[in-house]
Amino acid sequence: MSERIAIPSKRDEVSAEEWQLRVDLAAAYRLIALYGWDDLIFTHISARIPGDDHHFLINPYGMMFEEITASSLVRIDQEGNKINPDDFDINPAGFTIHSAIHAVREDAACVMHTHTTAGVAVSAQKDGLLPLSQQSLFPLSNLAYHDYEGVALREDEKARLQKDLGSNNFMILRNHGLLTTGGSIADAFLGMYILQRACEVQIQALSGNREMTPIPGGIVDTIRQQAEQVTRGMGGKLAWPGLLRKLDRVDPGFRD
Repeated sequence: MSERIAIPSKRDEVSAEEWQLRVDLAAAYRLIALYGWDDLIFTHISARIPGDDHHFLINPYGMMFEEITASSLVRIDQEGNKINPDDFDINPAGFTIHSAIHAVREDAACVMHTHTTAGVAVSAQKDGLLPLSQQSLFPLSNLAYHDYEGVALREDEKARLQKDLGSNNFMILRNHGLLTTGGSIADAFLGMYILQRACEVQIQALSGNREMTPIPGGIVDTIRQQAEQVTRGMGGKLAWPGLLRKLDRVDPGFRD
């Protein structure tokens, strides 16, 4: 039986604010694994650390999402350089996307990216996300698309990614996957939950080989106001405590 990776605790080495951010980010990684949205060691969630240093937290490359802990997260700068040389390495392809968004979106405290089967399937469909479910309406209220340009390693792609996202909080990366942003980790996670569920419903509905009943255009046009009322913004702060309690019951190691 393999042993658990030993990670020295950073709790006494960082501020209380950064530690809470680490706990929340580790929880988000564990929740992604719990819901089956992970892709082995690939994809990322990044979170900005408050302050003038413009530093971020991201996952160590090579660890499964179910292994991520508050102390194992890597603090990096805007260029993806590790602040602590003793930390694990990170995946440069992963931070290319995240750094592009963090550089121009001060409101994007967290950026979440996944490669789920349903998400990639919808990203490969020419019409993208369709207004087939109530869940789809929330991302459709501020959804962007970015065309596939290969593995995200090139600096010149950043400007196009930034332009495509604009002020939206949901993005479908064509032939690639899903992306959400939020003013908090909780908001970005809730956004991903809703977008992922909308994609799952769409794939299931289209597989039924029956004529679809799309939601009327007038409802789609007014969904932004309705979404704000229903979720109180994104509503992450309402759902997050319950999600943390869920993790504490089934997978409490994220707090280490």
